[in-house]
Amino acid sequence: MIDSIRLASLSDRARNDATSAEMILLGRIMSGERDAFEELYRLYHPRLTRFLLNLVRRPTLVEEVLNDTMMVVWDRADSFNGASKLSTWIFAIAYRKAMKGLRRQDEAVEDRDAEQRISPGASPEQQSAQHRIHALLLKAMDELSPAHRAVVDLTYFHELGYREIASILGCPVDTVKTRMFHAKRHLRRKLAGDLDDWI
Repeated sequence: MIDSIRLASLSDRARNDATSAEMILLGRIMSGERDAFEELYRLYHPRLTRFLLNLVRRPTLVEEVLNDTMMVVWDRADSFNGASKLSTWIFAIAYRKAMKGLRRQDEAVEDRDAEQRISPGASPEQQSAQHRIHALLLKAMDELSPAHRAVVDLTYFHELGYREIASILGCPVDTVKTRMFHAKRHLRRKLAGDLDDWI
């Protein structure tokens, strides 16, 4: 019990240290320091890439939206008012840019290679099971709207709370809860029985 409390405290401290470091970088970006921007870009690139891939499902659009998002951070760093965490502000910009990009784009282009990518280190049996589960989950998530996918992705893959997600998506917290309820119900219905054979 004490160990879990100590670990939670260390985890909170690490998150606070990371947030403080990001705020220092933002301050340097406001002063026009290109090195600080490059560091923040490298820090957010993997997180935003994952979020955007899950949201828009169009690899060709992801890099464009990510770069547009980070250009807003560079050009308008002084518009961050501290009403939320810096990450919430950046993810909100990415979400809006992605929605705008989706409206501009035509039919979705499926990333056919996504299911072929295998995580290093897992055994062939684990890789096979992970591949099948991942394929089922992606197929089920593809049927969700982008707004519903965003809620699921931000909750489970970025560990954000409903209040932060509401801020990112620009909607009330109750809307986030409703979207999560419907998304979970859809995923549960789609995956019912499919995973029983492998788990």
